Amino acid sequence: MNTYTYSEARQNLSAILDKAKKDGKVLIKRKDGSLFELKALIKSKSPLNVKGVNAAINKEDIIDILKEVRER
Repeated sequence: MNTYTYSEARQNLSAILDKAKKDGKVLIKRKDGSLFELKALIKSKSPLNVKGVNAAINKEDIIDILKEVRER
């Protein structure tokens, strides 16, 4: 993990953001000793976001299937 001074981070922000994305996180240290962690957020997809399927089934067929399942 890399640590940068505030001045380095300010001058090379784009490169440091790329480094944070690649390595997971970078640290930025101020003159007063304060330490900050900069990390990239990983965009995750919802497991419920699935592609639809063309089942060629109509409303009546769905209702019949539901009735059959509920009778069990």
